Amino acid sequence: MIELSPVEINGHTFLAVTVLLPKTTLLSISSDKGYIMCGALDVGLLNEKLKDRKIIAARAVGVRTIDQLLNAPMESVTAEAESLGITKGMLGKDALLKMI
Repeated sequence: MIELSPVEINGHTFLAVTVLLPKTTLLSISSDKGYIMCGALDVGLLNEKLKDRKIIAARAVGVRTIDQLLNAPMESVTAEAESLGITKGMLGKDALLKMI
């Protein structure tokens, strides 16, 4: 099952996507510029093999719900996200606000 829902942070609307898979759940929240995601995101791949795409993204690990993703510290971020001031340890909701 796939669930799409709006998430509002400080008057800005983001799109939350939950994908229920056997034994795991994929979570992401995106803006028009970038996204945060659960531990399934391969930041190394984005930084190395897809570097030319300049993807703005950050990853949190150990999250099981959209609310947890919003409030979790980012475990890793892409180089392009760092250029916007998104850092490791920043909460998901704060990282998203830098992606507007």
